[in-house]
Amino acid sequence: MAKHTENQHRSETQQPRKLSLRNRVVTGAAVVVALAGAGAFGAVSASAAPAPSAVSPAAAEGAGTDAGNLTHTTHLTLAAATKAAQAAVDAAEKAGQKISVAVVDRNGNTLVQLRGDGAGPQSYESAAKKAYTAVSWNAPTSELVKRLDQAPTLKDIPGTLFLAGGAPVQSQGAPIAGIGVAGAPSGATDEQFAQAGAQALGK
Repeated sequence: MAKHTENQHRSETQQPRKLSLRNRVVTGAAVVVALAGAGAFGAVSASAAPAPSAVSPAAAEGAGTDAGNLTHTTHLTLAAATKAAQAAVDAAEKAGQKISVAVVDRNGNTLVQLRGDGAGPQSYESAAKKAYTAVSWNAPTSELVKRLDQAPTLKDIPGTLFLAGGAPVQSQGAPIAGIGVAGAPSGATDEQFAQAGAQALGK
C-alpha cells in the first residue's frame, strides 16, 4: 500500500514535468513561428519600401542647372598628346637638336612633357610655359611676342613666356591644347618643332 502510494505520488510528480516539457516545446515553437512571422513582416516591409526612383532627364533639367548655363570644351586625349610630343622630339632629332617639349590641355594643365637626351635644364620649364602661353591666346608665341609692343605687361602674367616656340592645337578654330618646345638655338627653330607636333595630329 505504501509502495502504491509512493508510485502514485512519483507518477503524479513526474506527469506535470512531462506536461511542462511539452508546454515548453509548444511555447518554443510558437515563439519561433512568431519570430519567423516578424522576420517575414520585416522583409516585406523592407522590400515594400519605395526605392528612389530614377529622375528623368527632363525632370533633372527642370530641377537642376539649366542646360543654357553649361558649356562644353574639347580636350586632347593622352594618346594624342603623347603622339604630338614624340613627333616634336623626332623632328628635333632629325635636325640634330636637343630639345624639351610640353603639351598642355585647354586649361593649361600639362598632359605630356618630354626632355630629349642632352637638352638643357632650362628647356624643360620653358617648354611648358610656351605651351601654356600658346593655348591661352590661341596663337603661336612668335606672334604673341609682337603684341608686347602694345601691351608690355602681358609678359608679367604668371606662367607665361613670350618667346617663339609655342604653337596652339585647334579644333574648329578653338584652342584645345598647346605645344611648347625649348632648347634649340633659336625660338624660330623651337616653333618649327612645335608645329611638327601639331601637324602630327592633323592640325
